[in-house]
Amino acid sequence: MTSRTPEVDVDQLAAALDGGASLVDVRERGEYAHVHVPGAQLIPMGHLTARMDELDKTAPVYVICASGNRSSAMTDLLRANGFDAYSVAGGTQAWAASGRAVGVGL
Repeated sequence: MTSRTPEVDVDQLAAALDGGASLVDVRERGEYAHVHVPGAQLIPMGHLTARMDELDKTAPVYVICASGNRSSAMTDLLRANGFDAYSVAGGTQAWAASGRAVGVGL
């Protein structure tokens, strides 16, 4: 694992998503259903290891949670497995606070 997890802020994430980047939400199903970044793929933290094959290793992967703690740990896991992964600082809370659109439901 790296000593410093690479992070992006919500502005950088928005630009990456506009360019077609993938976003993985590592929160639990109920948290995701309550509010999420539109287009985020739900893969709860406890399932990520078993579902890594669903992710594209040839493109950057952005990882988000509620505030940035879980996404940081899962970004480190992905990077240790050869992914170009980035944690979203402030998580879904920062995304919603920025005034950007959010999704609700599954």
